[in-house]
Amino acid sequence: MSHSAAPQHDAATQPLRASRPGSGLTGRIRVAGDKSISHRALMFGALAVGRTEITGLLEGEDVLRTAAAMRALGATVDRLGEGHWQVAGRGVGGLVEPADVLDMGNSGTAARLICGLIAGHPIFAVLTGDASLRSRPMKRVMDPLAASGARFTGRAGGRLPLAIEGTAEPLPLDYRLPVASAQVKSAVLLAGLCARGTTRVEEPEASRDHTENMLRHFGATVRVEAQGHGRVIELEGQPELVAAPVHVPADPSSAAFPLVAALLVPGSSLTVEGVGLNPLRTGLFTTLREMGANLVVTNERLEGGEPVGDITATHGPLRGVDVPAERAPSMIDEYPILAVAAAFASGTTRMRGLKELRVKESDRLAATVALLAANGVAAEVEGDDLILQRNGRPPAGGGHVTTHMDHRIAMSALVLGLGAEQAVTVDDGRFIDTSFPGFAALMNGATGAEAIRPA
Repeated sequence: MSHSAAPQHDAATQPLRASRPGSGLTGRIRVAGDKSISHRALMFGALAVGRTEITGLLEGEDVLRTAAAMRALGATVDRLGEGHWQVAGRGVGGLVEPADVLDMGNSGTAARLICGLIAGHPIFAVLTGDASLRSRPMKRVMDPLAASGARFTGRAGGRLPLAIEGTAEPLPLDYRLPVASAQVKSAVLLAGLCARGTTRVEEPEASRDHTENMLRHFGATVRVEAQGHGRVIELEGQPELVAAPVHVPADPSSAAFPLVAALLVPGSSLTVEGVGLNPLRTGLFTTLREMGANLVVTNERLEGGEPVGDITATHGPLRGVDVPAERAPSMIDEYPILAVAAAFASGTTRMRGLKELRVKESDRLAATVALLAANGVAAEVEGDDLILQRNGRPPAGGGHVTTHMDHRIAMSALVLGLGAEQAVTVDDGRFIDTSFPGFAALMNGATGAEAIRPA
């Protein structure tokens, strides 16, 4: 379905418009819990013996799909209050066959990790998702998992719907990832939990390590060794995972949007509290500092094995930088919002090695270029690099952005609209709730105005 023709008259879409607020973003806010950790907390709770208490869980649609899938696989999952959940697990190898298809909505993370979960159990399951997820490739997890003994049947390219036959005697895997991917790595490790012996994963660059941290938190034996830019991870199979409390920090990928908005809108000084500061997730913050951004971290602490702190962003000028390819795994979801920041910078920004962006919720690289072009910002793609040359002045804005059902493209375009000369419209804001429930209300509260509103 195309949203480009008269989207304001299409009841199935929710066009949104963002324009300059009368003042900056100020105060202290907390964004929703980390999506990566929320997914994993529910999954590991389902595999543990005992009751796992989770606080700060992100209650976006993606994570709620994971909660529903864990119920369907036999775990008891209860919501006790806002962000407060309890999971009574079944133990490693104890998941049961679901009675119906598992609908993962828009969540590629949930779909890929659940492939790993099911692969190591002697059960049959079918995964599906929304139109966006059904277009995304799953072959990258199917190929390594098939070596464990699991069988997969899907559409061309391994696309959903996908039928999975797990195995009663999964083999331990020894797999080298061709491209750094926390999702593929995690799927292999999850399958390895049910296998006798040691599962070994080699990644060419270090990707987010929430799975390794949480495996240890629940009692598994995990060894990690640096190897060049990458790492080798070894997991001892068939551990007894024991329920452990999980406090989910605020999602750094979500915090990126209000923080960048504060850097771009004059008069802003905004603090986002309790943000996860895992060094394999903070590439955007490193890059923004290189660009001259005024970002200050205070109240640093450890929560549930993850570093956390409060981040304050204050408006100021930005300059272009060269972002190395090896930084990509630590900020893969943040390139669209970094491109928006670069549109306000002076000089040349070159983001290298963005191949992975082509297989996100949309072709995020093409969607980012289109987002910029619609608002008077020329960007060029050379191979897998994205290049912007800017003069430090706010972009013209005034564009209508096609989101391709991608929440990060939608939020990035709206942040651009807060600082651009003219208002920016997105064709559909419904999908923002999959990862950042209440985004518009939170941003409007920080500006003290209805800066983001229905178009």
